[in-house]
Amino acid sequence: MGDHFQPRDRFASGAQFIGGRVRSGTSGRTHTVVNPATGEDVLGYELAGPDDVDDAVAAAHAAFPGWAGATPGERSDALHRFAGILADRAGEFAYAESLQCGKPIKLSTEFDVPGSVDNAAFFAGAARRLEGVSAAEYSGDHTSYVRREPIGVVGSIAPWNYPLQMAAWKILPAIAAGNTIVLKPAENTPLTSLMFAQAAQRAGLPDGVVNIVCGSGPDAGEHLVGHPDVVMTSFTGSTRVGKRVAQLATATVKRLHLELGGKAPFVVFDDADLTAAVHGAVAGSLINAGQDCTAATRAYVQRPLYDDFVSGVAELMGTVRLGDPFDDATDLGPLISYAHRDRVAALVDRARGHARIVTGGEAPGGDWKNGAYYRPTLITDAAQDSEIVQSEIFGPVLVVLPFDSDDEGIALANDTPYGLAASAWSRDVYRTGRATREIRAGCVWINDHIPIISEMPHGGYKASGFGKDMSAYSFEEYTQVKHVMYDNTAVAAKDWHRTVFGDRHRP
Repeated sequence: MGDHFQPRDRFASGAQFIGGRVRSGTSGRTHTVVNPATGEDVLGYELAGPDDVDDAVAAAHAAFPGWAGATPGERSDALHRFAGILADRAGEFAYAESLQCGKPIKLSTEFDVPGSVDNAAFFAGAARRLEGVSAAEYSGDHTSYVRREPIGVVGSIAPWNYPLQMAAWKILPAIAAGNTIVLKPAENTPLTSLMFAQAAQRAGLPDGVVNIVCGSGPDAGEHLVGHPDVVMTSFTGSTRVGKRVAQLATATVKRLHLELGGKAPFVVFDDADLTAAVHGAVAGSLINAGQDCTAATRAYVQRPLYDDFVSGVAELMGTVRLGDPFDDATDLGPLISYAHRDRVAALVDRARGHARIVTGGEAPGGDWKNGAYYRPTLITDAAQDSEIVQSEIFGPVLVVLPFDSDDEGIALANDTPYGLAASAWSRDVYRTGRATREIRAGCVWINDHIPIISEMPHGGYKASGFGKDMSAYSFEEYTQVKHVMYDNTAVAAKDWHRTVFGDRHRP
């Protein structure tokens, strides 16, 4: 089915999904989705403007009372149907994701799509378990309990690196909790977010529960964050843009969830399985062409293993196959755009003056010169405070540095502003236990790097943001906790009334 998917046919009416209807934007400005593997145009559409955002928020606002009032079982049933539709259309979603992003079809097929289907299935079950604290008589004279209630209209902004999974991470916990949502995907990767909303409609979710506006950040995005009827913003993207989102959200006193940049350390102790660490580093740094905020970007290797690790990574990187994203043999596709490839290349070029490029460090020629490709790149001999070590690259680039003591390795791992993910590699349970306690990151893998599961939360420390995607922990972002307190005495004049009336009205 995927091979027959034609974006121009599917979205001939426009690339906005508002109130259950596909329609055109009204900004007067157009954007073209480009296949980064070939440079060919995929879909031209009119961008959303503030009026479209207003319409989408109005649709979500109108749908909220009915959806919030549905029983948990009714919402769960709709999400189970939703998961089934996503699974049935897996090939179409995988094709569209690879077409707009350039990611290898095996990544879309084996990672992006099944992960999103699993998320939908998880939240279908989680919708029935919005729990509060058990009821009790904490004061002695009253029974207290906690309700979890939906908060209202959520306005979310998703990035371009995992458009389908980010749509799932933003939309599913919000609607499972009874909220309605307006999602703004990145304007260069709107296809699977729009398809996701259409699948939700086919599953029987009421019109207006899920809305998609495809527009620019300064235009549609900022208007969505600042909208007075949006009670929460969830944003995934760079720390720089996240700071701007926080300013806008704070001005309107709305709830805020931020999943921002990362610079994940990959700490290899001297008793680690070297072969496993080498394979983990190459896979963890090159997944999605390194365009992953949890990708392994800084490998710290204890000195006895350092030379063998560097040579092993360089050799294994040399076997990674660049190619057509729709060829099952392709390991590494292009970056998202020519502009982003040039940004990655510039970061590597600036490092040449003070570091060693062991392998890669260039765009390929030949058959792939017309795409936004960049070779797998390994860098050594960089200073800890250099740009290439401290800044998020978001490309297929791994920097390797040595360390001596365990104390130094953990200190280096923590020595960036970020704290989204990390990994530690060792056969010693005490070493790995220390790493999980002392590395300041929202996820610490042991002897692996990258896997995520729907049941566990995803979110960061420090400049990587706050709040959680996935898992039941995400409901903390999308629900309001309400304390309900019942008097059990049936006495008109309560004992505490003495603080107001003194002895004039005794119980």
